[in-house]
Amino acid sequence: MRLVVGIAALLAAVGFSTAARVAGRIVILEKDNKPSPDLSDAVLYLETPAAVTTAARPVTVEIAITDKTYAPHVVVVPLGSTVRFPNHDPFNHNVFSASEPNSFDLGLYGRGEAKTYTFEHPGLVRVYCNVHPRMVAYVLVMENRYYAQPANDGSFSIANVPAGRYRLHVWHERIPSEVIKDVSAGGGEPGGELQIALNARGYTWQPHRNKYGRNYPTNAGRERY
Repeated sequence: MRLVVGIAALLAAVGFSTAARVAGRIVILEKDNKPSPDLSDAVLYLETPAAVTTAARPVTVEIAITDKTYAPHVVVVPLGSTVRFPNHDPFNHNVFSASEPNSFDLGLYGRGEAKTYTFEHPGLVRVYCNVHPRMVAYVLVMENRYYAQPANDGSFSIANVPAGRYRLHVWHERIPSEVIKDVSAGGGEPGGELQIALNARGYTWQPHRNKYGRNYPTNAGRERY
């Protein structure tokens, strides 16, 4: 074991990176200490210097529309990836986003149809429906491959990370801003797995505007269909 550790230290000293991981568990602090139903909707990613930034290959994923809901609610994709939005409801939807520079408008389309959009810029994209104001999904577009979403119990692992120091970003829709934490991958440093608490006790749902920048035309707060 000492020989293995010594070789890893020697490689790091002469400029060679060894693969490591950043792992741990998140918890969400809730009102009245209620259990969190959406731990797996968090996203964790490493901010990396250009020298170790390795992009993942673009993929095509699906966010389905069923019962006026986007599923999955949160997806993370590499830069250049495409998201497909099939409509399974017996009425029309209009998928759109006003998140610059990834804004788009897929127009109105009905059951059995699907439309797609390719994300060419990194960042958080809020996806809405121009017909139903409660519909929302999130697409996080990543420049590097060092990201993860937690399991249902909040545990996460970002694997195959070059040994070194990084800034870990933790995003969840119900916390007011990203949590940022300095972390170490490999290098023989102590500390073990991370424990990260996100505070959602002050969260309240906020309405958004439609694609024209106006309030939704609802009847006493209820959707028309």
